[in-house]
Amino acid sequence: MTRSHRHRPERIAAVIQETLADALATKVKDPRIGFVTVTKVGVSRDGSHATVRVSVMGSEEEKQQALTGLESARGFLRSHVARMLPLRVAPELRFELDRGLEHAQQIEQILYRIKRDESES
Repeated sequence: MTRSHRHRPERIAAVIQETLADALATKVKDPRIGFVTVTKVGVSRDGSHATVRVSVMGSEEEKQQALTGLESARGFLRSHVARMLPLRVAPELRFELDRGLEHAQQIEQILYRIKRDESES
C-alpha cells in the first residue's frame, strides 16, 4: 500500500468533519440539533462508512433529541458531503455521542473533592 493510500481515510475524515461542521452551523435548521460540535470522524478503510462523533451541550434529553435530529438530517448531510468530496460513493454516516468532555469534567470534579478533603484533614 502506498503512502498516499495509507493516509487517505484520515484525509477524507478531516474533510468530512469540516464539511459536516459547516453544514450543521449554516444549513441544517432542525431545532432539535441545537449546539452540536463534530469532535471526530472515523472513515472505514474502503470509505463506505463514516462514524461521526459529536459533543452536545445540554441535558441527557437534549443530547438524545440532537441525535434524533442528526438521524433525520442524515440523508441531507450525506448528499452535502457527496457534493463536497470527489468520491465515487459518499460514505454512510453514523452519529455517536462523544462523552469525552463530560468524563473529563467528572474526573476533574472528583480530583478537586479529593484535594479539598485532604486539605481539610
